[in-house]
Amino acid sequence: MKVLLLSAYDADSHKRWRRGLVAAIPEWQWTVLTLPPRYFSWRVRGNSLSWGRGETADTLRQPWDLIVATSMTDLAALRGLVPEIAAVPTAVYFHENQFDYPRTADAFQSVEPQLLNIYTALAGDLLLFNSDYNRRTLLSGAAELLRRFPDCVPPDLCAEIARKSRVLPVPLEDALFENPPQPRGARPTLVWNHRWEHDKGPDILLRALQQFCRLELSFTLHVVGQQFRRQPAEFARIRTLLAEAGALGAWGYQDCAADYRQLLGGSHAVLSTARHDFQGLAVLEAVAAGCRPLVPDSLAYPEWFGAGGYRFAQDIEDCADNLCAAMRNCAEQVMGGTLPCAPDVSRLRWSVLAGEYRALLEPLAQR
Repeated sequence: MKVLLLSAYDADSHKRWRRGLVAAIPEWQWTVLTLPPRYFSWRVRGNSLSWGRGETADTLRQPWDLIVATSMTDLAALRGLVPEIAAVPTAVYFHENQFDYPRTADAFQSVEPQLLNIYTALAGDLLLFNSDYNRRTLLSGAAELLRRFPDCVPPDLCAEIARKSRVLPVPLEDALFENPPQPRGARPTLVWNHRWEHDKGPDILLRALQQFCRLELSFTLHVVGQQFRRQPAEFARIRTLLAEAGALGAWGYQDCAADYRQLLGGSHAVLSTARHDFQGLAVLEAVAAGCRPLVPDSLAYPEWFGAGGYRFAQDIEDCADNLCAAMRNCAEQVMGGTLPCAPDVSRLRWSVLAGEYRALLEPLAQR
């Protein structure tokens, strides 16, 4: 079976997913086209031009049994520019949606990325979401947006999208589960491992740490994750605070995957201060390494860990209070030798979920 995979904004999590998918079903003949994850507005609107009228146009015109595209792909326009793929069965994978990103007060509120989500969802034959939270927020956001338009909005668009939708997470690599748990020390060791951007809540982390450091408990915090040339000012203050408290662990992006895995394996808990997470791969990876999750009782997290933990409020002070309390409880459990084992997330590994991917994609190609 000949399969074309289109990753229109090939960010790290998208790259990780597509590589895993190709490796999980090796007998299919895969052709992969990607575009770099930069210039967001141009990329999501222009990928149909880049592919449909660029050097890859002849590749698209080949006979395909199936197309698998990420939700950043402007599928409706691409099918119009390349009529040869208009009737090819197409699955769209939603790593995220454009309706649930936190917006700053001064941000320009363009609806075009949201409309592109709707167009691509309507143009696809099967829609796969990495969490039910992602699916629900897209459907509710699309319904709200469509209600704002003055006229000529066709009825039942969201119902059509819902009928084609399934939830299928981005799987974790099997290698994450192959090593036995390594011994952890008696000093409470935490890790925060997210993109260094505002939507991941560095302001909440700073407030929580300011409170936690006043407890004068011995601890170590690793602050790692993808960095960018411009980053929120809170990170400089967090580093100073941790250094003054003697709690500064690893800092910044970890280039060596083996060292990063070892860092996770030596930590007691993983923190999330995210204002949105459509799946939370960084947290799931840490939990697979044995970290206890200290995460919001919201977003996608209840799907993986059930109820419990602490619940984020919108107010930063309340979020910080909740996180500080969770950190204190975790630290006391570590020092008392009573820290519970990390939840079992082995059901989310590729060897378990590959069959579900195949079961959904193969019948689509045979239509």
